[in-house]
Amino acid sequence: MKTTEITIEVEPSTAELYLSAPEQQKRQLNLLLSLYIQDAIASARPLKEVIRQASTEAQANGLTPEILDELLRDE
Repeated sequence: MKTTEITIEVEPSTAELYLSAPEQQKRQLNLLLSLYIQDAIASARPLKEVIRQASTEAQANGLTPEILDELLRDE
């Protein structure tokens, strides 16, 4: 899959977590963010629905609820 690097602003603690995450988690988070951004901007659907669908797809690609909870809890 071809990708393009972009820059987004996040809280310093979020940046530290991301930078210290294993490469597999980074790939999973990149996929999750890509899905959120693509669906949120390209879709006329409510953001809540977009997040729900992206979450389902992320789980199908290996980002488990436990990993996501752990990442969110560390913030």
